[in-house]
Amino acid sequence: MHPVTVRQEIVDRVIARRGRYHLFDRLDPKRTALVVIDMQGTFCAPGSPAEVAASRGIVEPINTLTAGLRDLGVPVIWVLHANVQRDGVSDWELFYRHIVADEVRERTLESMYPGRQEVWSDLVVGPSDVTVMKNRYSALIPGSSSLERILRNLGVDTILIAGTKTNVCCESTARDAMMLDFRTVMVEDCCAALSDDEHRAALETIIQQFGDVMTGRQVLERLGA
Repeated sequence: MHPVTVRQEIVDRVIARRGRYHLFDRLDPKRTALVVIDMQGTFCAPGSPAEVAASRGIVEPINTLTAGLRDLGVPVIWVLHANVQRDGVSDWELFYRHIVADEVRERTLESMYPGRQEVWSDLVVGPSDVTVMKNRYSALIPGSSSLERILRNLGVDTILIAGTKTNVCCESTARDAMMLDFRTVMVEDCCAALSDDEHRAALETIIQQFGDVMTGRQVLERLGA
């Protein structure tokens, strides 16, 4: 878990702009869902091709949060990343041809094969939890996943976001959630990045323009208010 949070100067800026820090004083359990992003072997396992070491440090906070949410009847949705390759061509060629080196490309694609994706073994998955596959950073851009359709069918208007990386897939999904008129909350102690600076930068972007930033404890308090 990252030992940093939003800087005081950003807190002061947000309060000066809108007169308050947190957007939401209360969260409705009947209209809220938790979306946990990319907590799978490719990112969590030691030595994996896209390892985020800090992701293992948020396992306990996520397990605590999901247990509390299930008690409140809040859906827990695990979003896992997967990409396919056929005849040497992947379904995300821009990323695999230009963002990662050749030796990383094959290892990552192998680890991302759809049939091999599972929630990281140290996380507790409940019998009523939902698992969704995505193929882009954001789970909410058209064609990436069925997440938006699932949320709409559940009557959800508020999304809690956890997982990894804070500043990549979590932030991308949070930005798109706000653009689609979902009330969005980044759960800061349940998100992980490659560095403290990247984690904090993402939180500061979200709180200023896209949604709220809360700890898991604060989320549960507002859901029970």
